[in-house]
Amino acid sequence: MGTLYVVATPIGNLEDVTLRALRVLGEADLVLAEDTRHTRILLDRHGIAARPRSLHAHNEAQRSAEVLEALAQGSRVALVSDAGTPLISDPGERLVHAALAAGHTLVPVPGPSAVLGALVVSGLPTAPFTFLGFLPRKRSERQRLLEAFREAPATLVFFESPKRVANTLDALVEALGDRPACVARELTKLHEEVVRGNLADLRAHFDTPPRGEVTLVVAGAAPEVLAGAELEMAVRRLVREGAHAKEVAAALTPRAEATHSEVYAMAVAAAEERR
Repeated sequence: MGTLYVVATPIGNLEDVTLRALRVLGEADLVLAEDTRHTRILLDRHGIAARPRSLHAHNEAQRSAEVLEALAQGSRVALVSDAGTPLISDPGERLVHAALAAGHTLVPVPGPSAVLGALVVSGLPTAPFTFLGFLPRKRSERQRLLEAFREAPATLVFFESPKRVANTLDALVEALGDRPACVARELTKLHEEVVRGNLADLRAHFDTPPRGEVTLVVAGAAPEVLAGAELEMAVRRLVREGAHAKEVAAALTPRAEATHSEVYAMAVAAAEERR
């Protein structure tokens, strides 16, 4: 059986390639690239003689059959995309599924990722987060998707074309409200730009379409604040479900208009009432 390596490559700065990625690319019997001309630049930069073959959205079905034959002969195949980690809004998913179904070994070679790069410089919570790729172009489909995540507490991450940034920011404000966000543009490249602010502020900043690759990071829905009768009901529910006062206080204090000791006292009182 063969081995399929999913190899992350730089999203801009060629110095970001890992030593392991270079070794795997150099030792591979076959290198698959989204755009062979783009990948050739990286290979030439590091003296790798491999001649990449194309695997993109329009030929993945046909190419996958050829690659499976090579894997069946025990070949080492390296899959790369134009930038970052393959399959993350890039081709390769069909090939990966087919290789796994055929019993071949799948090996990740991690490295650069625009998703993680933008997330960690956004200033927004990094866990949990949800990556939604490119938003649908049709307004109705985009609206349905965003509405499905309106109440989600997770930070949201998107890719977007620079030409559609303004329209997307408008759609985000309409669907999610004016919440904190970040636009990361041209990460790791010469003209890298990271702009933080509320969605409406970012919309004004990017009234003129920017250049380059864009990643949007948007804060998740703010948790509901518990106070008064709602807080008391939440405390009683947890106590009724068997939670101890310490557990109740730990769970509810971050969302409560009350101190940890006050929530703890409420839980103790609720537990005594049930005796």
